[in-house]
Amino acid sequence: MARSKRSILPNAQEDALTSAVSGNLKRLRTERGWSMDQLAVRSQVSKAMLHQIESGKSVPTIAVVWRLADGLKVPFSDLLTQPRASTDVLLRKTNAKYLTNSGGTFASRALFPFDGPARTAEFYELRIKAGGVEQAEPHAHGTTEHLALVSGTIAVEVDGQVTNLGPGDCFVFTADRPHSYRNTARSEEALLFLMMTYVLPGQVHA
Repeated sequence: MARSKRSILPNAQEDALTSAVSGNLKRLRTERGWSMDQLAVRSQVSKAMLHQIESGKSVPTIAVVWRLADGLKVPFSDLLTQPRASTDVLLRKTNAKYLTNSGGTFASRALFPFDGPARTAEFYELRIKAGGVEQAEPHAHGTTEHLALVSGTIAVEVDGQVTNLGPGDCFVFTADRPHSYRNTARSEEALLFLMMTYVLPGQVHA
């Protein structure tokens, strides 16, 4: 499989990520009895791209995985799930799965195992290169993001309103609105942690 120029993943990590998304996408689509055409309409991801992902020929960007999760009405992590036998898990950095944006300026690493029942909370490490911007589409209704900046400076825009963060700052906002993260530094990479909480189907959101 040819590696994308945007990818920052070692081959083994990229292959593991591709395999996980490919298998889960096909399983979730089949469980719903949807054709690729139907999923393409619901997720706004082209049929050609869906075929590439399901066949394991393409590593999707973060934006594509979010659109697929929204179209399937499942948490983001459901598309990255892999079986696990033990209840105790060590997530070594060397085995981490990173998702990047199309420009390679934004990388996301999940800090939780991809298995078990549907989650109501997920934890991520985010890295944004100097000057990098990640535009995020609105997530499912009731989704909340808790951002904590470790190093660097970033500007978070939610529905047109900008909030600037420095090291140690934490920003909590409802993420079912358009939002973006921008590294305002000229040379320093920004490191931050994100906790995302969901309202699962059938739950009442207070």
